[in-house]
Amino acid sequence: MTSRPLPAAPSVPDTFGRPLKSLRLSVTDRCNLRCKYCMPEEDYAWLPRETLLSFEEIYALTDLFTELGVDKVRLTGGEPLLRRDLPALIRMLRSHARITDLALTTNGILLNEQAEALRDAGLHRLTISLDTLKPERFKTLTRRDTLAQVLDGIEMALGVGFQGLKLDTVVMRGFNDDELADLIEYGRRFRAEVRFIEYMDVGGATDWSLAKVYSRDAMLETLGRRYGRIEPIVEVSSAPAQRYRLPDGLTFGIIASTTAPFCATCDRSRLTADGLWYLCLYAKDGTDLREPLRGGVSREAIKDLIRNGWAQRKDRGAEERKALEPLGLREERLIEVQRLRADPHLEMHARGG
Repeated sequence: MTSRPLPAAPSVPDTFGRPLKSLRLSVTDRCNLRCKYCMPEEDYAWLPRETLLSFEEIYALTDLFTELGVDKVRLTGGEPLLRRDLPALIRMLRSHARITDLALTTNGILLNEQAEALRDAGLHRLTISLDTLKPERFKTLTRRDTLAQVLDGIEMALGVGFQGLKLDTVVMRGFNDDELADLIEYGRRFRAEVRFIEYMDVGGATDWSLAKVYSRDAMLETLGRRYGRIEPIVEVSSAPAQRYRLPDGLTFGIIASTTAPFCATCDRSRLTADGLWYLCLYAKDGTDLREPLRGGVSREAIKDLIRNGWAQRKDRGAEERKALEPLGLREERLIEVQRLRADPHLEMHARGG
C-alpha cells in the first residue's frame, strides 16, 4: 500500500454509460437499532460470521475496484461501528492512492466513544442518521431508547474535528414530517447539512406504503412556509441528494428516490460484508466475489468479473418501481417476508443504504 497519489483509473461504463465510480462497503449486517423503515420485522437471519470478509480481503477487492474507476468508498452496515477494530480498516483504505473520498454512515449510537479513533485513522467524512429529535418518537421508530447517545455522538464528532457532517433523515408522513425545520435548525448548530430522504420500498421495508411517503414537493412546500423562497443549487454531481439553499444561505438536501428516481446518474454499487456484489439497491441477485478471492482465482480474472458485470449493467430499480404506480402495483412488496428470511442478503441491513 502506498500513500502517493495516483491518477484516477479509466472508469468502466455500463449499458447506459454510467461510470463505475462509487463503492459502498458493508462491513457487518448487524445493527443495534430496529428502525421501522429498515428492520420492521421481529426476527432476522444473520450472515454466518465465518463468511465475513477480513479487512485484508475487503482491501484486496476494493483495490480491484479502484483499478476499474472507483475513487469514492463509503463504509456502511448494518451499523459499521459494530465491526471490531474498524479504524484498522479505515487506515488501510485511507492509504490507498486512488481513493479520494472515504466516508462512513452510522446511526451514531457508538460515535461518542469511537469518533476520535475514526478521525485519527484518517476517515474523511461522516454521515449520521437522525430521524427525529423527540426521545419517545425515536424509541417508537427504533425500538431502542438511545437518542441521547446519538446526540452525544454528533457533538463528539464535531468536537474531534470532523468537518462537513451530514445528517440523514428518512421522512415518513404522519410520523416525523412535522420536524423538518427543527432538524434543519439542529444541523445549523453543528454546521451539518441535513439530507431528507423519501421513504423507500427497498429490501425489508415490509411496512412501506405510498401513503407514508412524504414527497420532495411536500417537503419543499412545508419548509417554504417556514423559511420563504428556497432556491435549488445547480451543480454537476452524481450524489443522490438535490441540494437547496434557504434565504439566509443555509443549505440542505433531499434524496427523492421514490418520487423522482435518479437512476440515470447512479454510479454506485454495493459489496456486502460477505462479498456479494450488488449493482443496484433494488437488485435481487448479486455476484459472489468472496469465493473466487478465497479460491485463489487470479486478480485479473476477478477484475474481469467486475468489469464485465458492470459493463452489462441495466439496473434502473427505482425507475422500475416508479413505473408500477400507474398500474396500481407498487403497493405489492418488492420481496415477500418468507424470501427475506431465507436470504438475508436481500435486507437493507446486509447490503447498506
